[in-house]
Amino acid sequence: MPNQKRIYLDHAATTPIIPAAREAMADAMLRWANPSSPHQEGRAARFALEDARSRIALALNWDGEVILTSGASEAIALGLRSTAAVASSVEHDAVLAVAGPSRAPVTGDGYVDINTITGNCRFAVQSVNNETGVIQTMEDIAKAVREVGGILFADCSQSAGKLQLPDADMIAVSAHKLGGPPGMGALLVRNLGLLSPTGGQEQGYRRGTENLPATIGFAAALEAGFSWMENAARLRKMLEDALVDSGGEVVAAKSNRLATIGSYRMPGVAASSQLINFDMAGIAVSAGSACSSGTLKTSHVLSAMGWDKKSASEVIRVSFGPDTVESDIMRFLEVWRSIATRAKAA
Repeated sequence: MPNQKRIYLDHAATTPIIPAAREAMADAMLRWANPSSPHQEGRAARFALEDARSRIALALNWDGEVILTSGASEAIALGLRSTAAVASSVEHDAVLAVAGPSRAPVTGDGYVDINTITGNCRFAVQSVNNETGVIQTMEDIAKAVREVGGILFADCSQSAGKLQLPDADMIAVSAHKLGGPPGMGALLVRNLGLLSPTGGQEQGYRRGTENLPATIGFAAALEAGFSWMENAARLRKMLEDALVDSGGEVVAAKSNRLATIGSYRMPGVAASSQLINFDMAGIAVSAGSACSSGTLKTSHVLSAMGWDKKSASEVIRVSFGPDTVESDIMRFLEVWRSIATRAKAA
């Protein structure tokens, strides 16, 4: 149906900027001065920037430092570049690219094996997995890391604002995952001594003119809240019950998962084929993480959880946002069943 409205179910990759953030950014764009300039216009911009920084910290209930960045990937690089870190085997590629070679294994349900946390170093753990939605046991992980004298780095790109921040030494957050602007994020730090200064802005830890409109948009998005999460949980349960009845498989079904993310296997149908068919039907979904090359490859997350290559290649990710409604889920299910039926008849 060519005139049918498209359905967006890829909010874990990026979610649209919410109206409150758009309006705040439009107003902020009138404050065009450089926050680092000493003149009156610059001082006014600096005041607005620091006010937004304080609002971000308050919205996240964070009492440490807030280093503004271009996104979670830069925050991750800033927090982990000074020394080799041990990362869990299900971390985002942005973490694996800068962490050391050591990996902490996970169980078949996607949880980090806490018994493998040893040694005095930095441990990088994603609080909510971006592919499966599994919520790590961050309280237990923090305790284990502290017991061995380590430093905990938490990637909270998917969970910031939606869940309470973990008791970590450093935390990466991203604006475009929660209704703020793309190209905006922050590194939350308990002790600036954990970072290596490079000069420039952000107390000498990052170079470049601060992005005032995006910072204000980030604050506005956080302050808008996430009252829609309960509805997302209801929609995901409805989806998963129907998928299982239709022969689908839910990844990490028994695990504690964030309401906005789910991964599902359609037996016998490659994820690449599913994505094409869903897209042609007007539905945007993804296969695992879509943050790097945009190409499809076997998920290292599913591999670490013990999935074989063929089964892992049949998994897609569906993620929900504030505007997702029941009719979107019904349409998705209709297309899912159509794809599965055609595959069985082939």
